[in-house]
Amino acid sequence: MKAVAVFPQSRQIKVIDHPEPTIAMPMDVKIRAVNIGLCGTDREICSFHYGVPPTGSDHLVIGHEMLGEVIEVSDGVTDFVPGDLVVPMVRRPCPHDYCPACRAGRQDFCYTGDFTERGIKSRHGFMGEFVVDEQDFFVPVPQALREVAVLVEPLTIAEKALLQVGSIQQRLPWTCPKMSAEMGIEHRCHNAVVLGAGPVGLLGAMALVARGFRTFVYSREAAPNHKADICRMFGAEYISSTQHDLMALAAMVGNIDLVYEAVGASSLAFEVMKVLGANGVFIFTGVPGRKAPIEVDTDLIMRNMVLKNQAICGTVNAGRDAFEGALADLEIFMQKWPDAVRALFTRRLAIDEAPASLVNGRGSIKDVVAYA
Repeated sequence: MKAVAVFPQSRQIKVIDHPEPTIAMPMDVKIRAVNIGLCGTDREICSFHYGVPPTGSDHLVIGHEMLGEVIEVSDGVTDFVPGDLVVPMVRRPCPHDYCPACRAGRQDFCYTGDFTERGIKSRHGFMGEFVVDEQDFFVPVPQALREVAVLVEPLTIAEKALLQVGSIQQRLPWTCPKMSAEMGIEHRCHNAVVLGAGPVGLLGAMALVARGFRTFVYSREAAPNHKADICRMFGAEYISSTQHDLMALAAMVGNIDLVYEAVGASSLAFEVMKVLGANGVFIFTGVPGRKAPIEVDTDLIMRNMVLKNQAICGTVNAGRDAFEGALADLEIFMQKWPDAVRALFTRRLAIDEAPASLVNGRGSIKDVVAYA
């Protein structure tokens, strides 16, 4: 089968003839690709910032966002039958008995770092026509979401983050007070700022709006633009960092209860941290590349964290709960804002076109390799 692979030693990205995977174990499921998403992580791997081939291989098949259709199951499989739609999870557990997270099926919280990840670290990914894996690593998808379900994996980043925010904010009264009926409006008592208007940021903003947050997307590109239009479609406000500085942002938002960082720019993130509000939570999801050191006002940040009861959290990968939450939210998004969800898709590509998009497609929101 054709697959997209990176060759770290020779610094090449190309479509290769890769062996079609076959069922070999009692719990194996084989799927055929429907859509494969191209994302920022794929582009960073194609820039050779990271990405580790499997042991003994000189290349890594990339890709970790996929919607597939089951075409074959092994004798021990009980959860799926041919024709089912599924999305595969990305991370596989480490082998160590002393890692309680991996032994409990929560490899997204692995203690040892010896996990593997499809298309990222030591396991081939999904950017080919077929995938085989154990049934435990697939999540069923309703047929009604076939058109957009390739967005599930990037949405899980926000889902996991919001699950953690919910746990953290049990420390204080967090439920919005009820508004009087005669006001006749939906009251939003929490303010959220999303840093970045890529697919992870926009999907996270949708999840925040759906949960009742007054949501602002803070991104570089001057408005008006396509991403600002999408924000308006689902009820978020787009603010350009080239048109409004941080003080203006803080004045427009008021007390910032939550910052969802989805841009991977540490200098911006730590500047925004200065205006995080009382009892606020700052969620890091981006992984910045190695650059020159930046100056950070650590005294101000530490003082605010202590005196304003702030919390900072990093989150990566996702467990089954976040995948299931993403499917539930995507269904809500399609009911409320179908045009906004569809507007996230920039181009549908043949697999032979994927390498060029990975190298030159930074203006896209979400390109997908489409098989059906």
